[in-house]
Order: sequence, then structure tokens, then C-alpha cells
Amino acid sequence: MKKDYFSIKKMSVTGMLTALTVVLGLSGLGIIQIPGLPFKVTILHIPVIIGAVLEGPVVGGAIGLLFGLWSIVDKVIRPTPTGFVFFNPLVSVMPRILIGIFAYYSYKIFIKYIPENVAMALSSIIGTAINTIGVLGMIYLIYAAEYMETINRAKESAFWFLAGTAVSNGIPEAVASAILVPIVIIGVKKLKKS
Repeated sequence: MKKDYFSIKKMSVTGMLTALTVVLGLSGLGIIQIPGLPFKVTILHIPVIIGAVLEGPVVGGAIGLLFGLWSIVDKVIRPTPTGFVFFNPLVSVMPRILIGIFAYYSYKIFIKYIPENVAMALSSIIGTAINTIGVLGMIYLIYAAEYMETINRAKESAFWFLAGTAVSNGIPEAVASAILVPIVIIGVKKLKKS
């Protein structure tokens, strides 16, 4: 029997979760300002993780691809001084595709040894780390000097500045995804049963 990698159901899930990512991005609801902290936390990657855990790596990768393409469109619609880095698909698209792939396969490994909700939380943390490290790592490898010049910082401090950003943004984003992903997926599974 031929395996169905992209059924109507999977296409529907991909479309809905991609639309959710775009709505979160356009509305500003996907970027959360935490009171008292000098940075914002994004949850735009969470639909990618949800799609990957629910429907597999092809769906997760497809939503990640569309999230990455949305990142490019967003910088065309709403340009920022540092937005030029997102025009490169190695920064904006590739890490987003990898979110879904890593989230799915880590979930499949964890589910064998630990409770499902913990497996979902840990795979969410891994997916978030892939996004954070992938995007900031590619910025460092490709645009370090230009990026630092744009934000009026010393070029020599690029590694530590981007590593600090990864920690200050990545940890709250990982915590948010570890909480939200299991809640959403458990809710969706309960709806399917009823």
C-alpha cells in the first residue's frame, strides 16, 4: 500500500496552521512583550511544532517553509533596519523548515520513554531551539559585521550579542512553546475523540 504523505487532511492542517501563523504575525499577537523585560517573545513558530507533532515531518516542514516565506513577505510589508537579513532564505526559511522536522523526530524518540505531554513539551523546546539557533546562527555566519553595524554595535561583539539574544529570547520562547503546544495538541486530540 502506498503511503500518503500529503492527504487532504494534512493539506488542511498545513493551511490552517500557516494561516494562524500569518494572523499572529499581522496582528502582532504572535509577538508578546513581557512586562518588565526589555525584549519580546515570539510564538510564531508554535504552529509549526503543533503541525509536526500532529501530522508528521512533511506537514511540519511545509508549515515551516510557509512560515519562512511569510518572514520574507513580512519584511517587505513592514521593513525594519535589520530586516534585510530575512531576505536570505538561509536565515528566514531553512531554520523554519527544520523546526518541524526536529520537533517531530524528537517527539517520536521521547514518546517511547516518557509520558506524552512531557514528550510534547521537550520536542517543543527542541523545535524552539532550532528556530532560535538557526536564525541567529545564520545571521552570525552570513551577516555578522553588517548586522552589528546596522544596530551601532562593535563588529567584534557579534557572537556574544547574538548569543545573548538567543538566551534572553530563546528561553522564554521555549517555555511558552513547552506550555502551549501540549495544551493545544491535547485539546485537538480530545476534540477528535468526541
